[in-house]
Amino acid sequence: MNLCRDSEASGSLGPDFTQCVWELETLETTRRLGEHLLRKLPRGSILLLQGELGAGKTSLVQGLAQACSITEPITSPTFALAQHYPDGNPPLVHLDLYRLEAPGSADELFLQEEEEARALGALMAVEWPERLGLQLPEAWRLELTYLQTGRRAQLKPPKNAST
Repeated sequence: MNLCRDSEASGSLGPDFTQCVWELETLETTRRLGEHLLRKLPRGSILLLQGELGAGKTSLVQGLAQACSITEPITSPTFALAQHYPDGNPPLVHLDLYRLEAPGSADELFLQEEEEARALGALMAVEWPERLGLQLPEAWRLELTYLQTGRRAQLKPPKNAST
């Protein structure tokens, strides 16, 4: 599956996507991109969400959760570090590594949560993956950039994906 050729170009989120770059004018558009990605990513994927504070990472996870039929409020798990939503379809594991500055700590938490996510068949969304010391060639990467007019999202497929 090549999500990039199958994905949406700029802001419209319509079915005729030709790129892996989206211009997202509002937080609602960012959430809708999350909904779209859930339908396109293979089950059990790891999605690394990169971007500065305010870039829209948690809003995108809210869209993923909505598409998983998760009804509980989705907030950034900055202090809890991880939130599990096992009743989602598929289940969702949401990590926020912001407070873990030591790569060893971030790696340990990630590996524990990845094992649980695999057991659940869950999508794993990871905020602040740059805290990790691990190489994750199987992970999808979504870079979110805050712009004056909204946000830009660019999806990069796994390094081991066939194109």
